[in-house]
Amino acid sequence: MFAVPVNTVAAEEKPALRHPARVAVAYAASRDRWRHLLRYDADERYAVLVDRTDTDEIWLMSWLPGQGEQRHDHGDTSGAFTVVHGELTEVVLRPNAVQDAGPEVNVLQAGQTRAFGPGYAHQVSNRSADPAVSLHVYRYGGRTVRPYVARAEASSRGSVG
Repeated sequence: MFAVPVNTVAAEEKPALRHPARVAVAYAASRDRWRHLLRYDADERYAVLVDRTDTDEIWLMSWLPGQGEQRHDHGDTSGAFTVVHGELTEVVLRPNAVQDAGPEVNVLQAGQTRAFGPGYAHQVSNRSADPAVSLHVYRYGGRTVRPYVARAEASSRGSVG
C-alpha cells in the first residue's frame, strides 16, 4: 500500500504541457461540451470551433460517407485528432520515403487518436458507409491547413518545394 504524507502538495497542472492527444481524448469524452454543435453537411465535411484556450484550438468535425480533406499539412502547428464515432482513413504522406514503400494508411476507429507536428502531411477521409465524428486539437498556431504538394510533383511542375 502506498501512503501519501499529510503535508504533500500536488503541483498545479500546466495545460501547455498536456499532449494535444490527451486534450483531444478529454474533449471527446466530454460530449456535453460539443454535442449541441454537431451537424452534418451533405456538400462538405462540417467543422466548428468548440473551444479556444491560451495554447489550443479544439474543433469538432463530422464526415459523411465519401467526404474528406485534400492532401495537406498544418504548417508549424502541432496537434492531434481523435475519432469519436465511426471510422476515418488517414493517408500519411512522407516526402522522404522510398517510393516503392507507398504511403502509410491508417484506418482509425472510434477511440483511436493520431498526433501530428510540423512537416506532417496527410489526407483524412471517411471511406466507410457510416457517418464519422472527430475532435481535432491545434496547438500554437490555430487551425492551419495548407495544401500539400509532394516534392516530386512540385519539381515536375517547375516549382520549388
